[in-house]
Amino acid sequence: MHDAVAAAVQIVRESGLPHSTSSMFTELEGEWDEVMDVVKRATEAVSAYGSRVSLVLKADIRPGYTGELTGKLERLEQAIETRK
Repeated sequence: MHDAVAAAVQIVRESGLPHSTSSMFTELEGEWDEVMDVVKRATEAVSAYGSRVSLVLKADIRPGYTGELTGKLERLEQAIETRK
């Protein structure tokens, strides 16, 4: 399975969009159409490894905001620091 996931992550990385990959998910930030294009191409890359693809998609749509992949984490860390 790691080869299929690697193929998808490669598509994401080559997209040039802000992204973050963890052990369970890949987060991607950008305009709807460009993100969905990357999702489609990554899904197609995974489909080369089998007859079925499982995809979990969650969207956080906030027009006018960018940099939220890191911004949310920075605000979380600040909130944790203020609790000490």
